[in-house]
Amino acid sequence: MKLSNLVTALGFTFALSAQAASLPVVDGVLTSPPMVPPPIQRDHAARVVVKMETVEKVMEIADGVEYMFWTFGGSVPGQFLRVREGDEVEFHLSNHPSSKMPHNIDLHAVTGPGGGAASSFTAPGHTSIFNFKALNPGLYVYHCATAPVGMHIANGMYGLILVEPKEGLPPVDKEYYVMQGDFYTKGAYGEQGLQSFDMDKAIREQPDYVLFNGAVGALNGDKALTANVGETVRLYVGNGGPNLVSSFHVIGEIFDKVSVEGGNLYNENVQTTLVPAGGAAVAEFKLEVPGNFILVDHSIFRAFNKGALGMLAVDGPEDKIVYSGKVAENIYLPEGSAVQSIPNGHPKLVASSKDDQLLFGKRVYEANCQACHQASGQGIPGAFPPLAGSDFLNTDTTRAIDVVLHGLKGPIKVNGQAFDSIMPAMSLSDEDAANVLTYVLNSWDNSGGVISREQVAKRRDEGEAIIMEGSAH
Repeated sequence: MKLSNLVTALGFTFALSAQAASLPVVDGVLTSPPMVPPPIQRDHAARVVVKMETVEKVMEIADGVEYMFWTFGGSVPGQFLRVREGDEVEFHLSNHPSSKMPHNIDLHAVTGPGGGAASSFTAPGHTSIFNFKALNPGLYVYHCATAPVGMHIANGMYGLILVEPKEGLPPVDKEYYVMQGDFYTKGAYGEQGLQSFDMDKAIREQPDYVLFNGAVGALNGDKALTANVGETVRLYVGNGGPNLVSSFHVIGEIFDKVSVEGGNLYNENVQTTLVPAGGAAVAEFKLEVPGNFILVDHSIFRAFNKGALGMLAVDGPEDKIVYSGKVAENIYLPEGSAVQSIPNGHPKLVASSKDDQLLFGKRVYEANCQACHQASGQGIPGAFPPLAGSDFLNTDTTRAIDVVLHGLKGPIKVNGQAFDSIMPAMSLSDEDAANVLTYVLNSWDNSGGVISREQVAKRRDEGEAIIMEGSAH
């Protein structure tokens, strides 16, 4: 190198070092999902020292199903990082000595080759340090980019970094971190035991699990997000992929404002927002009424059959103007039907035997119950309890009738698994309720028996909604 060029380079390096030295030094705040670090209060740039560890660890991906996750900070998604536009970040990436693989990090918020990947390549038992300046505000994905990149991401190595604009973000009451990912296991969905990664399924883009925050039920039951009526909620939503695009939706809410793909473009009054693999979005809304609001990927079989389902439990007073609930149920007569006379019409078939009840009950189940409790009665872990071999169902058939007719609220245990979702009262006739209960009791290793119309009619008059101890609803 010529002397003049060397002097210039040294001068530039000295200037950068002097500038960095002039900034106050703060420790980066990292939080595990679904929590988010608090908003940044300072009005100036800082040198933010971030220390993050990669860890390979076995965790449950579903009830009774384990998986060897590769993680940032021991969670899937990885820890949430919050910095300010203009901050200079000193990033320390440590790879735990127990790891079998080298890892690195590609932060989409970084302007520079590989997003930091080449500079952060770290063998087990080592630490790499690199620096970057947060030039652009927005919500960005980070992920491992060590070959094979898709495998590292598919094993859970992704997360979000928020670069707050210099002026900050408008205040809200609650902020949460939700990130979707698709997982590929040797066994099928729900197959018990320790599962390994299946590269062939990943290449074919045929995941067994599509999940929020790394596990079936990660945002359900006692892990549900919480808020109160009147509060504003901001969801930082990411999609680690590695393959699928997310159609993110909250059932029963409309997003007042969405930061499209995590950038400066805002859309308003949004029902469902697309979040690309390797992308993010920020969704904000105000809560007007109480209840359970379900988070889903609206590619809907992913929600009810592959796990992409979470819950926001909202407490507070009802507003019957905003949402009344059911106020009536009447007989529907299509136009002209009231004046028609069909003396030889076919009467409604009534079950005259147990076999008839099983046949008719199966039809009622398929039309009303199957979406939540599934065709084989296995339910959805963390969301909807199993009916198959259900100790809760079999020990008290009178209670089962009351649940169907009047509903149930609060925490229960079914076959040792905890659930805390709401079972609404079903709008079924006495005949249909008796048939479907008889069908369920005689299916999937349940105890058998027959429920009669008379039993149902009696419980319709004498029964009531079941409120379990500890119900928050």
